[in-house]
Amino acid sequence: MAPSPVAIPPQSLAVAGLLLNAFVWGVCWWPFKQLEALGLHPLWATALVYAFVFATLTVSLWHSGRLQSWRKHPGLWWLLLASGLTNVGFNWAVTVGDVVRVVLLFYLMPAWSVLVAWMLLGDHPRPMALARLVLALAGLVIVLKPPETPWPVPESLADVLALASGFTFAVTNALLLKLKDSPGASRTLAMFGGGAVMATAAALLGLATGVVNAGPGPTWAWLPLIALLGTSFLLGNLALQYGAARLAAHTTALVMLSEVLFASVSSVILGASQWDDRTLWGGALILLAALLSVIGNSHKD
Repeated sequence: MAPSPVAIPPQSLAVAGLLLNAFVWGVCWWPFKQLEALGLHPLWATALVYAFVFATLTVSLWHSGRLQSWRKHPGLWWLLLASGLTNVGFNWAVTVGDVVRVVLLFYLMPAWSVLVAWMLLGDHPRPMALARLVLALAGLVIVLKPPETPWPVPESLADVLALASGFTFAVTNALLLKLKDSPGASRTLAMFGGGAVMATAAALLGLATGVVNAGPGPTWAWLPLIALLGTSFLLGNLALQYGAARLAAHTTALVMLSEVLFASVSSVILGASQWDDRTLWGGALILLAALLSVIGNSHKD
């Protein structure tokens, strides 16, 4: 008699889905850097990747009859804008900057969420939320302040992009909460459409102002990396939706912190990052603030 297959608990599958999404975002810097080495600016790379996914989703939803009008949910346009700016900033930052530093600055997102929830949702911060905000900002000061400068200021374009994308990601999360009654397929379409639209707009603006170079013409060498990124982001998004729908919010947030681990290990091994004392101590405070945010939310569930 053949042994019966081992059943995998649904919770384990949900955690695996979240880990897959965290892994995708933790190592996506590598294909973007490879594309840049081939002459494709990260803005154009983001536009191509998200256009690929957006077109795939649109055709799939149209054939299945699930493509719906956004008239009843105009907030989806704000989601498109915020999500698009998040992807533009993060993808550009991890391509041109130190990956560990970028990811740490991006993970100030829980601190920004305190302010964003106050502004957009009317959720007045409690003392512990303000304490987490101060802790995260203290970590930011340590990361950004080299010994020779009197004020903590961003050292590079990558720093600015990482901070901005972390803030817009906090806005994206607040909008997702506000739009929880809208169709899930429409939210997904808005997020990928935002990546395509905002990256294209930013690239064209960059061309006009001289910030972005036109670069060489298209080459077939781009195609495998574009397809890899597009497929990975789509699978990661589906895995995130599967896991987040089956786990408590604080569990989801805790598992997603593994993105920092994936990004750190991969970038250090491949020579795209290096640790120093400032980054280590400041990053520890930022991650501690994020962890306290997760613990604080767990008591509300």
